[in-house]
Amino acid sequence: MSIWDPEDVVKDDSPALDDDLAGDEFDDDDDDLDDADDDEIDFCVALYREDGIPVGVALEPDLANDFEGLLAYLQRIPGDAGALGLVSLDSDVLVAVRVRGPRHVQVFISDVYYVDTWPIVRDAADFLGLDPESAEVPDEGPVGDLGMFADQGVSEMDLEAMFMDSDELNSEDMADKVANGMRLGTVFRKAVDDFWDLDDDE
Repeated sequence: MSIWDPEDVVKDDSPALDDDLAGDEFDDDDDDLDDADDDEIDFCVALYREDGIPVGVALEPDLANDFEGLLAYLQRIPGDAGALGLVSLDSDVLVAVRVRGPRHVQVFISDVYYVDTWPIVRDAADFLGLDPESAEVPDEGPVGDLGMFADQGVSEMDLEAMFMDSDELNSEDMADKVANGMRLGTVFRKAVDDFWDLDDDE
């Protein structure tokens, strides 16, 4: 399976996130896209390890529509190997963002088809330097850094195999498989339950 992987998605010497995200890093291309409603947000959670202990946190639903805000939130988490944010929308698309320190950011979108549907997918694609109009970019399928989980137990080959079965897996299932591979499955599912509880409380 061919996976589109833009060059220089991850650069340790890139400018710090605080500088990148303050101001004009993201344009207004997604102004014409409606935010996902609460019933379209499957979950928005963060996963990390602190002193070796797995932690899962339910995030505010607003962050499922705010790529910049999600990055800023993850940057503040002092995880042993950084923090991973997972956003699933309408069981269709998974956006994964991993932040390690102020300079190392990895981004993955499970299906670029939804770049013109949800603001966070559009902004994640912009961060990757992806031009949906380019003939070199596929109309659908995963894009981004498939190696972002390799040091946590989920290799590029594992992800490619997962997407070979993408017709049988929705975005929630994909996130669950990734979390299980990272040995964070229990805290992931607890964080998803907590996210649903947040939604019920509103």
